Amino acid sequence: MFTGLIEEIGIVRSVVKGVKSAKIVIGASKVLDNMKLGDSISTNGVCLTVTQYSSNTFCVDVMAETMRRSNLHLLNPGDEVNLERALKVGDRLGGHIVSGHIDGTGSLIKYEKEDNAVWVTIKASPEILKYIVQKGSIAIDGISLTVASVDDSFFQVSIIPHTKDVTTLLRKKVGDSLNLECDMLGKYIEKLLLNREQAPTTQGINMNFLSEHGFV
Repeated sequence: MFTGLIEEIGIVRSVVKGVKSAKIVIGASKVLDNMKLGDSISTNGVCLTVTQYSSNTFCVDVMAETMRRSNLHLLNPGDEVNLERALKVGDRLGGHIVSGHIDGTGSLIKYEKEDNAVWVTIKASPEILKYIVQKGSIAIDGISLTVASVDDSFFQVSIIPHTKDVTTLLRKKVGDSLNLECDMLGKYIEKLLLNREQAPTTQGINMNFLSEHGFV
């Protein structure tokens, strides 16, 4: 689990692609502190497992499903990525609970500056937008943000100067792909309600039941 509070911006050192998968080496510093094999690192919002590391890099394997669902298949050497280590029990939860399991991608539509903030408009599919609510939380390339507005084709977030400085979001270009992870609470509620609607109804014990079965 992660919080969506980015610890540093890493630099992609190499990308070795398989048929559908990839091995990516990323240059970093802060997230390498006390790193161990098997540690989880959120990379542009995707939870990846460290398979190798050195004093200034770490390596991850990206499977085919992750390549299909996220923007990691677009990475090239020199690209910047948002990095965050897994949440430790007892840490402050300054963002929101982020699993690192991407729901899909959205497309950056436009920027609009307003005083000290920048509004970012992102187009997304109906399958993703149905989980996005105004003033709810969303992770964009691993960044925990508050939804400022949403309609049936796009949503908006507002970026403060600090977020601009410590993440890659405002370095993106119009048309760029962004990893999106919706707040998991909505997905759990949907599944529970769906199961409830599909569950067979059972008749309780009442006078009609007792009469039908010869007890009265």
